[in-house]
Amino acid sequence: MVHYSLDPKNPTKSCKSRGSNLCVYFKNTRETAQTIKGMHIRKATKYLKDVTLTKQCVPFCRYNGGVGRCAQAKQWGWTQGQWPKKSAEFLPLILKNAENNADLKGLDVDSLVIEHIQVNKAPQMRRRTYRAHRRINPYMSSPCNIEMILTEKEIVPKPEEEVAQEKKISQKKLKKQKLTAQE
Repeated sequence: MVHYSLDPKNPTKSCKSRGSNLCVYFKNTRETAQTIKGMHIRKATKYLKDVTLTKQCVPFCRYNGGVGRCAQAKQWGWTQGQWPKKSAEFLPLILKNAENNADLKGLDVDSLVIEHIQVNKAPQMRRRTYRAHRRINPYMSSPCNIEMILTEKEIVPKPEEEVAQEKKISQKKLKKQKLTAQE
């Protein structure tokens, strides 16, 4: 049995999926995974498709050395972003696997949310590159392991009374209302 780093709070309403030794960059995949964490499964797949089409970017918050700035990162409250195509192609495969596991378990697929997603480094694979003056340098790859847990969440619609109260009234209008009420 495979060990996950986190156990779901309610195992009957959750499903798991993982990929090991995936030949995709660890750093790019980590940033992409952190972006989709907490998203609804349909929203996450649409977002990853937009990343491959360069319509939305992935904000690079931790591993951002040498990452350029882009205007699309503003929607995430960040300045640096990229479009890691290979990571955005691997993550939907794991999402699809988790979705199939949820379907097999009898969960409602349309109400799944990504509760936990983690990307770990896998053992590096070696190659060599030949340099000048008969020297040889390593040419390493950085594969990764991905694990995710999806949880079934009920979407509770807000009552209409609360929606009406959410609109803020300025201090000036409040004072006018008090004055008219006193008169």
